[in-house]
Amino acid sequence: MAVIRTLSKVAKQALLSTPGCGCQPLTVAVRNISFSPRQVTSDASFHSVSFSETDHPKVLITGGLGQLGVGLAKLLRKRFGKNNVILSDIRKPPSNVFHSGPFIYSDILDYKNLREIVVNNRITWLVHYSALLSAVGEANVALARSVNITGLHNILDIAAEHGLRLFVPSTIGAFGPTSPRNPTPDLCVQRPRTIYGVSKVHAELMGEYYHHRYGLDFRCLRYPGIISADSMPGGGTTDYAVQIFHDAIKSGKFECNLKPDTRLPMMYIDDCLRATLEVMEAPTDTLSMRTYNINAMSFTPEELAQELQKQMPELEVTYDVDPVRQAIADSWPMNFDDSNARKDWGWKHDYDLPELVQTMLNYFGAETRMARAN
Repeated sequence: MAVIRTLSKVAKQALLSTPGCGCQPLTVAVRNISFSPRQVTSDASFHSVSFSETDHPKVLITGGLGQLGVGLAKLLRKRFGKNNVILSDIRKPPSNVFHSGPFIYSDILDYKNLREIVVNNRITWLVHYSALLSAVGEANVALARSVNITGLHNILDIAAEHGLRLFVPSTIGAFGPTSPRNPTPDLCVQRPRTIYGVSKVHAELMGEYYHHRYGLDFRCLRYPGIISADSMPGGGTTDYAVQIFHDAIKSGKFECNLKPDTRLPMMYIDDCLRATLEVMEAPTDTLSMRTYNINAMSFTPEELAQELQKQMPELEVTYDVDPVRQAIADSWPMNFDDSNARKDWGWKHDYDLPELVQTMLNYFGAETRMARAN
């Protein structure tokens, strides 16, 4: 060791005393190859990758096998190219999804695996859909806490570390019984009483914090209830508005688990996906906030049933109220004020209640005809 120290001293003196060589003093920089917000210093700053008009983002969608992930992947692939959008989930995809474009296994609770996916695939946009919904989350709070909160922390750290543009959806469930309900503005009291709602408020605030602290390009929309024809309900409180169409076509009878006068904001999935793309593409200087309400329509189970019965007069609707879901719905907004989204980045919905019902029936009618033909 003494010999090594002597040689090091001689070498350093030689470098410092060599005239006219233009050399700098020999230094050894001790640093990580890459950094993580788990280790960042107080003066650290991160900035998202910017794209020229000819470039396309490379997108990773977590929790991609839900109705929103599959739908958004289809929309983004049409816009950015099939191979630029990677779906991921912990479940095996159906064959039609697997063959429609890149799919990869990704567990958001596995930080190392998620980081490798981002690095190896040169991801620039991350859309984080992995979450347990309201009613399912109440049935398994520990799992909801793990997926919705711990998983989010992994996503935030990786997005900041690699300068990603990050989208995390929020929800009407981020509000509580003390929030103004009709309408509910972007900024107001938020005291949700479900683990799902608490985790979404946490996501909104952590995303905004990472934006101000690390420069993370975090973007978030509070989704209303989302209605889609090509997926089954997934345990959400607003899923009655999807189930009614399945049951109407299958049996002509529907039993609703909410009271007939329970008013909630709703949106057809095409509007939801388009809003997501539009806010992701919006120039940064147009965004006055990081989390926006978006809305299309608000209706009750009774109003939806009446509109559907105009097309299917034989439909029978009964009510067997689930107290858990009803308590959740009663704490949520009746109507969203989305004026900031409309002003800042030009949000505008296409589907109202009559268009929604007709579109859903057209889809199921075509599906029924195809099934009979087969």
